[in-house]
Amino acid sequence: MTLKLSILDQSAAAYGRGQDETIRQTLALAQQAEAWGYHRFWVSEHHSHPSIVGTAPEVLMAAIAARTQRIRLGSAGVMLPHYSALKVAEQFRVLDALAPGRIDLGVGRAPGSDGRTAQLLNPDRNASERFPQQVMELQAWVNGQNLPPSHPGHNVYAYPQSGTAPTVWMLGSSDYGAQLAAHLGLPYAFAYFITDGQGADEALQIYRETFRPSAALQKPAATVCLWALAADTDEEALRLFESRARWKMDRNLGRIGPLLPPEEAARDYSPAEQFALDRLRDSALIGSPASVGRKLRQLAARLEVDELVVITWTHDPAAQMRSYELLAREFALTANSPL
Repeated sequence: MTLKLSILDQSAAAYGRGQDETIRQTLALAQQAEAWGYHRFWVSEHHSHPSIVGTAPEVLMAAIAARTQRIRLGSAGVMLPHYSALKVAEQFRVLDALAPGRIDLGVGRAPGSDGRTAQLLNPDRNASERFPQQVMELQAWVNGQNLPPSHPGHNVYAYPQSGTAPTVWMLGSSDYGAQLAAHLGLPYAFAYFITDGQGADEALQIYRETFRPSAALQKPAATVCLWALAADTDEEALRLFESRARWKMDRNLGRIGPLLPPEEAARDYSPAEQFALDRLRDSALIGSPASVGRKLRQLAARLEVDELVVITWTHDPAAQMRSYELLAREFALTANSPL
């Protein structure tokens, strides 16, 4: 099995760097990802989040589409309950016109924000309950199909139409998304990085065992999104990891902010925190390219997936770039320009 690698970049904020620069760094990374031979480049949606400043994946995707030619581009994802399914379909039909056959439309049910922010985006507190219906409407509009005569959207279409269409993906970190993806015959991406892997085996098993073929997909297609960091040495990877480790420990206390430089990330931890920090370091997918590559291959084999989507947070964007470059070499990804 040839293992494909893809990227999910969340535009993570870094202390001392402008948030506008962070967004531009996402564009630069996307261009490099294509040159290195990555399969997809996905961007996320968060709101009023001091650590993650990518709020509009559809806008970022348009900018990336203008700067790339081959790599697949996608949202991971659009938080559909915030929006009209028709408007999302229109946005992604435009994106498909800009990058024909290269657009992935990953959708999720989670707010990507706190409850108050979610209500400001959509005052309807029950919007998430209609998520399955929204996804079915989105599928129809994205694929140029007419909704049933009894539906208010009958004879309403999402333009522009063309010979290609975005691929709708279901995102999830629980059994719910797996069940819905299987029921609708959609490809499924499990957010391994959110749960630290908990529930991944069960969700993928449910998805595969209950999958119903659809017009768009005849057999199950799944991937997992995970966090990993490669550096030239194990010691350097561990040093760089200090930024994210501190972020995770602070988040557990309700402190959410930009990534600190590794040299400033250390603080005094309680015994319970130190225990959690040691476990975090022991389980993290960090190290030299060979070490991380071995762990990624073992994980892909255990989960029976042929693609992994990698997220990497570093304070220094050059270290993030280097990590993805090293993994591209480790997995001998095909590229049109030398590494």
